[in-house]
Amino acid sequence: MTQFTRWSDAMERALYGPGGFYRREVPYYHFSTSAQAPVFAEAIARLAEQVDVALGRPATFDVVDVGAGNGELLGHLAAMLDDRVRLVAVERRPRPSDLPDRVRWETKIPQVVTGLLIACELLDNVPCDVAVVDTSGELRYEEVDETGATRPGAPVGDADAKWLAQWWPLSVPGQRAEIGLSREAMWRKLTGRLAAGTALAIDYGHERSNRPPAGSMAGFLNGRQVRPVPDGTCDITAHVAVDAIPCERTQRQREALKALGLPIERPQLAQAYRDPTGYAMDLARASAAGRLTDPTGLGAHWWMLHSTWRRRSG
Repeated sequence: MTQFTRWSDAMERALYGPGGFYRREVPYYHFSTSAQAPVFAEAIARLAEQVDVALGRPATFDVVDVGAGNGELLGHLAAMLDDRVRLVAVERRPRPSDLPDRVRWETKIPQVVTGLLIACELLDNVPCDVAVVDTSGELRYEEVDETGATRPGAPVGDADAKWLAQWWPLSVPGQRAEIGLSREAMWRKLTGRLAAGTALAIDYGHERSNRPPAGSMAGFLNGRQVRPVPDGTCDITAHVAVDAIPCERTQRQREALKALGLPIERPQLAQAYRDPTGYAMDLARASAAGRLTDPTGLGAHWWMLHSTWRRRSG
C-alpha cells in the first residue's frame, strides 16, 4: 500500500536513512560541487589564513567541513595548510581510503570549533517540509510517496505559517514553497559550535524578490536533473531562502572568490612559447576558476558568513 508522508520525513529517509543516497553513493559520481576543485581549495586556504590572523594564530586552528562528501576539499587543504591546522571532515558515509591521514573523519560536528567551519551545499540537503496552496486557498503540507506522487496533506502549523508569511507568502492555488525553518536550525547549530572564527555556508538560493513560484525541489542522478523521487535512488535538494538565514553577510560566489584572489584571467598566449608547461597549468587553473565563477552556474552560489572573534570555552 502506498504511504504518503511529509517531505521532511521522506527526504530524511531517502537521503540519510539505512541504505539512503548519502549513506551509499559517492557524490561526485552524480553532481559537481565547488569543493571538488583544487583551485577552490586555494581560495578557502586564503580565507582560512585571514581568519587565522584575525584570531591571533591560536595554538590549534580548526578547519571543519560539514557535509564533506568524499573529503575532496580537506584532501586538497592538507597539502596547503601547515600541521598546526586541524582538519575535520563531518560526514555520515565511511571514510574514503585515499584521504590523507591528517584529516579526521567524524560523523558528528565537533562541540567547539576555533577557526573556519564550512558547509558547502549542505543546507540545500537539509530535509524540509513543503507547503502548497490547495484549491480552496488554504495552506497545507504537501505529502509525497516513494514513487514521487504528491497530494495536499494537513493544514500548515502555526510556526511554519508564520515563517511563510514573513519569508515566502503564498496565496494562489498551486503555489508551493520549501519551508526554511529546518535550514535555519541547522545554521544555528553550526554557528553555535563556533567558539571563535568564521562559519561559511555555500549554496544555491533565492531571496524574497525572486522566489520560484512552484518551489525548487529537484533530484540529481548520474550528472543530470531528475524528478525528486524519495526512494533513495537520487539526491534530493531544494534551494535555500538565503535572506531568512541569520548571518552577518551574504555575497555571490563569483564576487567572493574574486576577492580571495582566484585567478580568473586566462594567461597570455605569449607565455605558451616561453613556458609551455607553466602556460598549460595556468590555463587549467583559469578554466577551473571560470567554472567556479560562472554567473549562470556555480558562480551564482550564495556565500553566507557569520564570524565571532571573542573566544569562549567549550
